Amino acid sequence: MTYKKPHTRLSVNINKIATLRNARGENRPSVEQVAIDCQSFGAEGITVHPRPDERHIRRADVAALRPLVKVEFNIEGYPDDTFMDLVLRNRPEQVTLVPDAPSALTSSAGWDVNAHFDQLCTVVERLKDAGIRSSIFVDTNLDNIAAAARTGTDRVELYTKPYADNYAKDRAAAIAPYIEASRTAHNLGLGINAGHDLSLENLQFFAQEMPWLHEVSIGHALICDALYLGLETTIKRYLACLVKN
Repeated sequence: MTYKKPHTRLSVNINKIATLRNARGENRPSVEQVAIDCQSFGAEGITVHPRPDERHIRRADVAALRPLVKVEFNIEGYPDDTFMDLVLRNRPEQVTLVPDAPSALTSSAGWDVNAHFDQLCTVVERLKDAGIRSSIFVDTNLDNIAAAARTGTDRVELYTKPYADNYAKDRAAAIAPYIEASRTAHNLGLGINAGHDLSLENLQFFAQEMPWLHEVSIGHALICDALYLGLETTIKRYLACLVKN
């Protein structure tokens, strides 16, 4: 029997657009218009990560984007009361749970699921009751992935910075733990997402080698590339990296 890999969706994280807008305190560039344009250029998801200090995406942006996003809307964040109220009011298709402290510049590690097991179980149950898919941000530790499965989450998102950091040195070694993690997650009934420092340099190999990969969420590298290539060309190049052979 021939195995057919699932189609991998590209979700564009537009936080950096909000960072640029906030630098002047006006509405240029417009986060809403960029989300509309990303969809028209082929993006199959829009990701935002509102933080408590609103230094990029603001809570008001989430409400403004909700009726405009016709593809998958993915909201990332630490599940405190404010965040949970935001997502339950705006009902995205997916919520990605990350363990970031409020002061964190960017996501720098996955959850220690066992240490936060009860908290994650409660959050996942609330999202499930609301009809929202949940995804827990994790590393490639197999015990951690197994613990995530026990929370009842729908998916895990694999933290890919270690892969990106080691890609140029030895790409086969860099991806090996991700392949194993993907197989383990799949066998436990989980969907697999991935994100952090994926780029035009390393994405195609990652997507081709992963046995199950439902979605990648990419922001910083994609927006940097768009400064030189334009947003439409950039999105199409990222989408081309995800085409399965």
